[in-house]
Amino acid sequence: MKSLDFDIEERAEQAVRNFEEGYNCAQSVFLAYYDVLGLDFELARNMSVSFGAGVGRMREVCGTVSAMAMLAGFKHPVEDPSDMDARARNYGMVQKMAALFKEQFGTIICRELLPPEEASTNPAPSARTREYYAKRPCGKYIAEAARIAGRMLKGELTVD
Repeated sequence: MKSLDFDIEERAEQAVRNFEEGYNCAQSVFLAYYDVLGLDFELARNMSVSFGAGVGRMREVCGTVSAMAMLAGFKHPVEDPSDMDARARNYGMVQKMAALFKEQFGTIICRELLPPEEASTNPAPSARTREYYAKRPCGKYIAEAARIAGRMLKGELTVD
């Protein structure tokens, strides 16, 4: 990982801008930190795209939570598959971040975070129009997930 000298609030704002530029929720959070991870933008964009809209628009685990989990893999990697302590640290951090998100919003499930009329699982994404953004609550989820992820990357979150 590169320098951890970044402003979390600026990254949260960047994540929301990413969403407003057309990236999905998972991409929006992940792309807010791609440079901190030392990743190429296109690689980061492509590896995070399928997690949007609750994984492939199935409306399961919110893409922002999936992005936090992906980011945790860079901060708390499991380089040796037999290293159960490293695996426990990684899983513990993912669970901690998900719990913080759930504490704030009541769930980590996409379809439960969206208004019922917006919870379609049709694989065709909605057109990104002014109306789309006006009725989407996703910006607040994206911003908070980016904040939580930033705290994790800076080492401010610990696993109890």
